[in-house]
Amino acid sequence: MPDTIETSTSESTAEMTPVTVSPSELVRRAQSLVPMIRERQEETEANGRVSAEIFGAIRDAEIFKILLPRRYGGFEYGLDTFAEVGFEIARGCGSVGWVNSVTAMYHVFLGMYPERAQDDVWGEDPGAVLAASFTPTGTVTPVDGGYSLTGKWMFCSGVDNCAWTIVGVTIPAAVEGEPDGKAYALVRTSEFDMENNWNVVGLSGTGSKNIMCNELFVPEYRLLPIEETMTGNPPGAAVNDGPLYRIPLFAAMSCSLVAPIMGMAQGAIDEFIDLTKGRITRGAALSKPAPMAELPGIQLKLGEAMAAVDSARLLVDRDLKDIMETVSSGRELTIDQRARNKGDWGYAARLSVQAVDAIFAASGGGGLFKTGRIQRYWRDTHAGSAHISMNWDAVGALYGRVTLGLPSGPAQF
Repeated sequence: MPDTIETSTSESTAEMTPVTVSPSELVRRAQSLVPMIRERQEETEANGRVSAEIFGAIRDAEIFKILLPRRYGGFEYGLDTFAEVGFEIARGCGSVGWVNSVTAMYHVFLGMYPERAQDDVWGEDPGAVLAASFTPTGTVTPVDGGYSLTGKWMFCSGVDNCAWTIVGVTIPAAVEGEPDGKAYALVRTSEFDMENNWNVVGLSGTGSKNIMCNELFVPEYRLLPIEETMTGNPPGAAVNDGPLYRIPLFAAMSCSLVAPIMGMAQGAIDEFIDLTKGRITRGAALSKPAPMAELPGIQLKLGEAMAAVDSARLLVDRDLKDIMETVSSGRELTIDQRARNKGDWGYAARLSVQAVDAIFAASGGGGLFKTGRIQRYWRDTHAGSAHISMNWDAVGALYGRVTLGLPSGPAQF
């Protein structure tokens, strides 16, 4: 097991203050962090994880409070605010943006657990942040007072920075022939062993490593059946009465992926603009050297990329505002809404890939150097879009299938 988990302390429950930070101020704070995060891209990638310093700076900016329940000092702002802030952070670095968004989203996840489980985490430290791995590759067996957990989980993004981790588990059926149950177990990260296997071509700095445990005790109240996350009325709604915690888990979760993906594409655009303004062609394609910014082909690629990211952002923002309006009015999200959102967000990721492809193509030979940022944004955007929830072939087909009135199948959305 790891000797320590790098977290940062925060104020105690007794010192919590009312909401004083507006959504626009949180966006401004995120923007102010971008230069520092951008300058450390290469370091983050080389280390294979987000540093405690960067993670702490995000925490100090109160960005992790966006989806934290108010009773623990959080803001409980909408998913649209969350996504806008996540977009900005990812402009600085894809890996940092990814870890920021997914770990911050898990505040909604924990907010669905019974009050006692929430108190274990946020009663001890309201600034605690969680990692998660959803695939039920662990097994629990009933023991006195809870369960014995054994398993191995992949893709635990940001786990080095998180004091707690939620993992998917299978509950063997009590009666032969009946289906197994599925649930999520809440565990202190320090109780897991870690495998430093995260050696990848994109999002290399997310530290999305394997974790494992053997016969680890989990109290009964820290196990949340998957069906209770999909009803709109989870156990945590008894104490967290805001709309965030009544959104079916997978109807919200994917926005934590698409927001940083769009931000990565915008980061590539930002970098390209800065480089192109001072770039002079050596004359290989022209009769003499000329400013690259004056070339119509360069202008077209930039316009294509900007239009793609703008379109993606508008699509996602519309959907997130629609989610918040629906649940805030006490209504449930329809299957059609949920399928549309899933499809829209996958398409937004596709548009983001188109944007970085245009930028990379326009960058020429200079864009190939590993020390450059454009190639890193390009790799990171492609890596994020490889997530199954962002895979256009999968989510686009789901959107079409539901619209045609056919069963959605086993997809979680």
